[in-house]
Amino acid sequence: MSDVVKGIVVDIDGPIVKAINMNTAGMLDVVYVGEKSLVGEIIKLDRGKATIQIYEENSMMGIGDEVVSHKRPLSVLLGPGLLEGIYDGIQRPLMELSRTGGNFLLPGVKADPISFDKKWKFVPIAKKGDLVSAGTKIGYVDETALVRHFIMIPPDTKSGKIDYISGEEDKTVLETVAKLDNGAEIKMAHYWSVRKPRPYKERLSMNRPLITGQRVIDMFFPIARGGTAAIPGGFGTGKTMTQHALAKWSDADIIVYIGCGERGNEMTDVLNEFPHLIDPKSKQPLMKRTILIANTSNMPVAAREVSIYTGVTIAEYFRDMGYNVAIMADSTSRWAEALRELSGRLEEMPAEEGFPAYLPTRLAEFYERAGLIRTANDEEGSISIIGAVSPPGGDFSEPVTQHTKRFIRCFWALDKSLANARHYPSISWLDSYSEYNDEIKEYWNGVDADILNVRAEAMTILKREERLAQIVKLVGPDSLPDSQRLILLVADLLKKGYLQQSAFDEVDMYSTPKKQSLLLKVIMNFYWSSENTLKLGTPLIKIRELGLVDEIAKLKSTVSNDNTEELENYIFKIKDKFDELMKFYKV
Repeated sequence: MSDVVKGIVVDIDGPIVKAINMNTAGMLDVVYVGEKSLVGEIIKLDRGKATIQIYEENSMMGIGDEVVSHKRPLSVLLGPGLLEGIYDGIQRPLMELSRTGGNFLLPGVKADPISFDKKWKFVPIAKKGDLVSAGTKIGYVDETALVRHFIMIPPDTKSGKIDYISGEEDKTVLETVAKLDNGAEIKMAHYWSVRKPRPYKERLSMNRPLITGQRVIDMFFPIARGGTAAIPGGFGTGKTMTQHALAKWSDADIIVYIGCGERGNEMTDVLNEFPHLIDPKSKQPLMKRTILIANTSNMPVAAREVSIYTGVTIAEYFRDMGYNVAIMADSTSRWAEALRELSGRLEEMPAEEGFPAYLPTRLAEFYERAGLIRTANDEEGSISIIGAVSPPGGDFSEPVTQHTKRFIRCFWALDKSLANARHYPSISWLDSYSEYNDEIKEYWNGVDADILNVRAEAMTILKREERLAQIVKLVGPDSLPDSQRLILLVADLLKKGYLQQSAFDEVDMYSTPKKQSLLLKVIMNFYWSSENTLKLGTPLIKIRELGLVDEIAKLKSTVSNDNTEELENYIFKIKDKFDELMKFYKV
């Protein structure tokens, strides 16, 4: 009993509770409070008086309730059975709790995060006498049809030689599968503190994009594998839908979707939709490589604060197996609001707009856990973090957006006017940016040797169109020369025929890199041919009469990813059409 500390509640302020007689407890220890053993965490200690944040509804808690600490940090259980799981912020399995206790999550109700009874077929890949250390793979189980779950030596285990390792047999996650000569017993599951990053060998330079299938992202504002991105936007601009598309189509091996503080109906849509989505690459259910963490805005605010740490710790676990993991955090603004509420109850000095002074530090701690790393097995694994930001009124100057920009390298700014015009994804090509273009240029050079120059010229056209739009508002388009009206025409073609992408069109919802590059080259070849023809004296109206504009705008929906030679042939069609037209205007 020496590892158990018992205290008494003396003060309650919402989810913030104070208890005395906690002299031997430690910072960030998990505690269980009251008759229902509500889960909490010690966030402040002062001469035996502990300040605790409670992660469950604590409306019936009273002064004098007992507080019990086992002197362990808040941890998640990592092992086979995580995939296809739907958890709350402290890793309670919501589907299991709904089966046993109904649709409402009752305080104090608990269930094992992963099944302790289910048997998995363990297959060893190490043998007796092998020297192993933290992170070494010793076996695997085929957890789903899409993911092989490797069993690794836990990070806090000392190196040693294998004295015993199980053969191919069915085991539960709590049964021993190996023993080391230093006395360590290895099971298929282990706990790890959510606030402590898992160790790795080294951090690597990022040189490959995370392909999302969304043209505006992959071509113009790409994110590297292991990179960080933010999706800021006001209400109704499509943050959640963009993250849904990324979760479905990105070429990550594992998806961790964290709904921290979002509206309950939106999370309900996610929970209802994801189990029915089909992985486009394997034709298997997408949930077989997905983990959902649901912590809605009406759930306890403290659990919202810890949910992103739960998600990123699970992601690090799969990263250590050598997988590429993508985290969707929706939304970090609601997470920051939870920090603000808890900080206010702790009577801390507020900073700008009431947020705590340590908001930038917490954001950095989260985003810095992304990266491309070399694992203990000399494999590459990565975590890419994509966080949605919900600035009030769409004001990007507010603190959460501004501080987030300091720690991310890819900024996908959503535009309300584009969303109102039903232009999705509503990512602004004027306000967005990516700092990964130079790092992943070799990948795109491998797809098409001159696509980067084509992309740069397309972006120039979009920027020129923005300047010309101001003139058009004053004097109208008819007052512009044909060369400038061509810029307006091609920019509109880029918007409708390339940047706009329908999530409901079976052909257009996803574009391979090859299709993305060829489709952009089709549009730009039309521009170059038009520009040359204008110089010979051809009026723009004659170029419009060729009928190419409407055809090009529809190519994204009529040419499949498997039939990109049609786009190559269309480039020749453009050349032939303009050669025919120029015969009448050559000097």
